[in-house]
Amino acid sequence: MVEQANNGAIGAWGRRHHGKPPRSVQRRHPRPGRDGGENGNDGDGPQQANASKGPGKKPLIILAVVLVLIAIAAFVWWFATRNEVDTDDAYTDGNAITIAPKVSGYVTRLAIDDNVYVHKGQLMVEIDHRDYQAQVDQARAQLGLAHAELDAAQAQLDVARVQYPAQYEQARAQIETATATFARAEADYARQHNVDARATTQQNIDTATAQARTAHANVLSAQAQLRTARLVPQQIRQAVALVEQRREQVAQAEAQLTTALLNLGWCDLRAPSDGWVTRRNVQYGSFLQAGTALFSIVTPQVWITANFKESQLTRMRAGDKVEISVDAWPKFTLHGHVDSIQLGSGSRFSAFPAENATGNFVKIVQRVPVKIMIDGGLPHGWPLPLGLSVEPTVYLTH
Repeated sequence: MVEQANNGAIGAWGRRHHGKPPRSVQRRHPRPGRDGGENGNDGDGPQQANASKGPGKKPLIILAVVLVLIAIAAFVWWFATRNEVDTDDAYTDGNAITIAPKVSGYVTRLAIDDNVYVHKGQLMVEIDHRDYQAQVDQARAQLGLAHAELDAAQAQLDVARVQYPAQYEQARAQIETATATFARAEADYARQHNVDARATTQQNIDTATAQARTAHANVLSAQAQLRTARLVPQQIRQAVALVEQRREQVAQAEAQLTTALLNLGWCDLRAPSDGWVTRRNVQYGSFLQAGTALFSIVTPQVWITANFKESQLTRMRAGDKVEISVDAWPKFTLHGHVDSIQLGSGSRFSAFPAENATGNFVKIVQRVPVKIMIDGGLPHGWPLPLGLSVEPTVYLTH
């Protein structure tokens, strides 16, 4: 009677609470065992009911929230960087002046060292100048000799302008004198041959004949001298040409002296600009050949050469602001602006430009060098070597 009453009560309570026995009944019944005996589970207990339930909607809600947050973050990032383009294909660039001697000789003085700062006009290397000083002295002597020859030629020209006209007039006068003498000799000759032989002597006849012949020869000689004297303009031009020749010799000697002075001046190698000495390969006492590179001078002005993709140049213009991070000094952020954009891709000006006329064309994104000037952000006196990797970010304003 008691068990029936308990079973009835448990059944009624189970119907109200979905088959879960009251707490007092749970305490009375032992836990189900693994052997399926008295403490076993017949498969209709509450654990199988709970296991039949699914994971629920909570993971789906979490996933949806994460996706929404990612989308919001992506939109915020796009909105904040829509006017920015950057690249990691960039490096510092600048002027590196190669220093080489124009004359050969031994180094007698070396006034620089590695990585030192030099000022414009500062003496860096001195070459033995004794040979070149001797060339200067020789050139000066040649110039003096050329000036002396020019003065002599000028004096000859002055004499020629007076002498040759006078010789011409003298030749004409000699012609007249010779002609008159010849006429008189002919008259004597005719008279001696036309008179009676008893009125003269054979000696007189021979003398008249000889005088006539001599007078005729004098006329011919005077005529020849007159023909020579008529060349007065040509003789004066010859003297003028000699003066011009001597003047050109003077100019040649002056040029040789200038060359010798230049060679002497090139014995002192001075800095063409302010900057740092790099790649020094000269030592004291070395023999230098003309044109051999000794070292380079890196000027203080440094800029950035950034190779942007062609698709990044759509809105980029000169004057756009740039922020630059240097890999060597990550704590510094440099400021600058776009100076210019090269009118040609890097591959166009390479040693072997691409040739796409064979038909096997593959489109490759080209990169265009952009010159970026540094406006500030680097502490005063802080070095910025050439070739350092940087990452510029250009803020587009167009």
